[in-house]
Amino acid sequence: MKLVRFKADNKICSGRLEGDTVIELTLGEGEGLFALKRETGRRLPLKDVKLLAPCVPSKVICLGLNYRSHAKEVKLELPRKPMIFLKPSTAVIGPEETIIYPPQSRRVDYEAELGVVVGRKAYCLNRSEALDCVIGFTCANDVTARDKQPAQGQWTYAKGFDTFCPLGPVIETNIDNPESLKLQGLLNGRIVQEISTADHVFPVSEIIEFITGCMTLLPGDVILTGTPAGIGAMEPGDRFEVVIDKIGRLANPVKKTDRKFPN
Repeated sequence: MKLVRFKADNKICSGRLEGDTVIELTLGEGEGLFALKRETGRRLPLKDVKLLAPCVPSKVICLGLNYRSHAKEVKLELPRKPMIFLKPSTAVIGPEETIIYPPQSRRVDYEAELGVVVGRKAYCLNRSEALDCVIGFTCANDVTARDKQPAQGQWTYAKGFDTFCPLGPVIETNIDNPESLKLQGLLNGRIVQEISTADHVFPVSEIIEFITGCMTLLPGDVILTGTPAGIGAMEPGDRFEVVIDKIGRLANPVKKTDRKFPN
């Protein structure tokens, strides 16, 4: 099932995407996003709605160096434990929304990633039960102001700008093995990243075990599972796409802003 959030008639709704039709859903029995299954009877052509980010996370937890190919690319040793950092919820945008190239940066990079969407509250889960809290998976782009990212230390500033976390277009709930998906990143239609998630250093279940040993995950929270080799810069006017098997294609244009910033 492909879950979506969408805007139609100036109203934000949730639904299920079937082909070119969006079927509106509302909460039924169940916990968190798992309760999103009761049909309202409203069906809309996909062309008549605007797809939004498929969830509204309270936080986005990201992993650094979680692909062997990327660690080799940047000449760093594989981490012994998951390296996590946070993006603010204000960084989240949806399909076809614009990534703003901030004037504070001279290099803004793409990072195609698999996103894990939490469906119910989760804390202190062990590896064997970790995937039980996952409602599904989505495409993500961990946009980064690379020149603002120190070699060591906090990455929040470099990765926390508004619009620096595109998500979507759907949450795919029918993925049994998140460690066998083909992932691609395309810059202006050219493949620049291509990998199987089998190259993960830490599988999704181990990542969730590690994170929930520290913090509570809430329904709608998203975990970005790292990016493979092939990272590179985007320029204003570019278009970046993340394509993942069984999920779909997330596309966003890049533009400058005329807004003035104090720093």
